[in-house]
Amino acid sequence: MGLPGFVAAIILASVAMAVGGVEVKGLPPCDFPAIYNFGDSNSDTGGISAAFEPIPAPYGEHYFRKPAGRDSDGRLIIDFIAERLKLPYLSAYLNSIGSNYQHGANFATGGSTIRRPNETIYQYGISPFYLDMQVTQFTQFKARTRELYSQANAADRAKLPNPDDFSKALYTFDIGQNDLSMSFRSMSDDQLRAEIPDMVNKFASAVQRLYDQGARFFWVQNTGPVGCLPVATFYISNPQPGFLDQYGCIRGQNAMAVEFNKQLKDRVAKLRAQFPNAAFTYVDVYTAKYDLISNTKTQGFADPLKVCCGYHVNYVHVWCGQKGSSNGTEVFGASCATPSTFVSWDGVHYTEAANRYVADRTLNGTLVEPSIPITHACHNRPSR
Repeated sequence: MGLPGFVAAIILASVAMAVGGVEVKGLPPCDFPAIYNFGDSNSDTGGISAAFEPIPAPYGEHYFRKPAGRDSDGRLIIDFIAERLKLPYLSAYLNSIGSNYQHGANFATGGSTIRRPNETIYQYGISPFYLDMQVTQFTQFKARTRELYSQANAADRAKLPNPDDFSKALYTFDIGQNDLSMSFRSMSDDQLRAEIPDMVNKFASAVQRLYDQGARFFWVQNTGPVGCLPVATFYISNPQPGFLDQYGCIRGQNAMAVEFNKQLKDRVAKLRAQFPNAAFTYVDVYTAKYDLISNTKTQGFADPLKVCCGYHVNYVHVWCGQKGSSNGTEVFGASCATPSTFVSWDGVHYTEAANRYVADRTLNGTLVEPSIPITHACHNRPSR
């Protein structure tokens, strides 16, 4: 028996929206001239490699054919954002060789936090370039750009942003995961829950500093299901009943991520009301990532807790691109043969295929608030 016509139309429309994104009528694309990104390793395109040791092969080799400063086999969500906006991939602010900043800069570094960290990169990989420092770097970058642009010849200007473009650019954020991960090591759930408001307030203060510098268009991604990262379960042998969910993720850690995201979303709403001349878009990457993790088989992916790159056998862990020993034999943390079928690249970061999955389900406007594609995100203002 066939569906009534109007029911079938509703279902077809829903499917079309999920695949093709939100339809935009009567609004022109924003034509963002640049992107300025702030974040951690989920969006770092070379910052931590420039500041410390370069990320080694086989990172980057699936797409770039060589290490490219990214914690993945290929492109990150920020790269797909650049592609969607028809802009070049972002050069890292900290990378002084071969960089071009005409269309923006990337201030993200692997291991970055919102709040000032109390750990060092040599302990747990936490970057000294926390969010407030990244905003300070942007402020210096903007001031130096204005100074140099007026003095530069045509060839040098081609590597610098036009000072008039700072107020027209898109400002993107993907940060908060390391604040949670760092807290899991030292706090109870109740202690962490009490700290989340300060994390969110520190984030809002950084955004306000950028607003005071002329930023008007903000794309804020929430944090993913940290309890689903394979590294979270590497050292858990006999979990108590209920500790893991049906997909093998740590329930308590995901609950903290959900709480962080709830407060972040509320804070973005307040920023939207506080600054009516700005456009704030809240992006639910948590739902996109958890949807992938819970539907890997139907999406053509392997078990989401399996790691593509690295050697992880019988509690012997040799990280991606590193050498180690297993039963007296040297082993190398090599890549799997088919990264495109894996969700997790190295136990902490996603593969390019997983990043594309998330990008395809957020950049089109279906998991964002207000619901509008990134190409039109300048129109997300409560008043015009």
